[in-house]
Amino acid sequence: MTDLSRRHDFVLLFDVKNGNPNGDPDAGNMPRLDPETGHGLVSDVSLKRKIRNYVEIAHGGTSGRAIYVQEGAILNEQHRKAYKAVRVGEKVEGTKLNPKSDDEAEELRLWMCANFFDVRTFGAVMSTGINCGQVRGPVQMTFAQSAEPIVPQEISITRMAATTAKEKEQRREGEAEVEGDVRTDNRTMGRKHIVPYALYRGHGFVSAKLCERTHFSDEDFELLMEALVSMFEHDRSAARGEMAVRKLIVFRHDSALGNAPAHQLFDRVTVSRNIEGEPRAIDSRLDNYPPARAFSDYVVTIDRENLPAGVEIIERL
Repeated sequence: MTDLSRRHDFVLLFDVKNGNPNGDPDAGNMPRLDPETGHGLVSDVSLKRKIRNYVEIAHGGTSGRAIYVQEGAILNEQHRKAYKAVRVGEKVEGTKLNPKSDDEAEELRLWMCANFFDVRTFGAVMSTGINCGQVRGPVQMTFAQSAEPIVPQEISITRMAATTAKEKEQRREGEAEVEGDVRTDNRTMGRKHIVPYALYRGHGFVSAKLCERTHFSDEDFELLMEALVSMFEHDRSAARGEMAVRKLIVFRHDSALGNAPAHQLFDRVTVSRNIEGEPRAIDSRLDNYPPARAFSDYVVTIDRENLPAGVEIIERL
């Protein structure tokens, strides 16, 4: 296992159908969106959560692939494991612990990187109480944004079952109206928010120089690619029943520092509307296209001409 020696940048395209890809808790769990443009958003935190979940499901229990940030975890207890490993034979107790020296601080940081996949991938702030320092991760991701403005819909739902005997009795008392052959009763009402269809685009970056500091390896990179491709396959729910990664396009550089600016490489990937078999540029101010309802309503093109020297395009999906 060797540290990653070359820089990578990537474009991730994924879509949602009749689901909520990333609810906003400050807006009643409505799908996140840019209020000025109406484009849908999915946060980087949400995408990283999906990657963590995949690694935990597919490789849980494998040495070096534990997940640091997981539901219900007490982070300081994760830090305590590092102190126990470094201070062999000593009692590691209390809610406040700090390294005795710079060398010990480095040992603690490296132990966390070696044992937790998400620490050496995304980094972590581990200076809370039981102090293991901070790690700047080599892998960073942007917010994903929809190719076109979205129109979230609010759907009414009902629940027929009662939660308590008292609620059941109240419902019986409310069964007063009968219209034809249909009985209307006092059912529990609810709401759910969906996006009928949207194609989202996000960008990611893998810094080879930061890989050296956390020992993020070529093997870790392959696991990251595996997780990006498959993360929605194991994240099904009523709100996210039909989400899928459609494209993963990687730009691999020949050097650790890179051979071209990331934004210039990303501009080579274009998403257009498929109108009667012809790709048409998306401009929400001018176009009057019918609403997209499937990935086939889009065309993804990659400009491979005159690539900067030392840059290779790899389609992982």
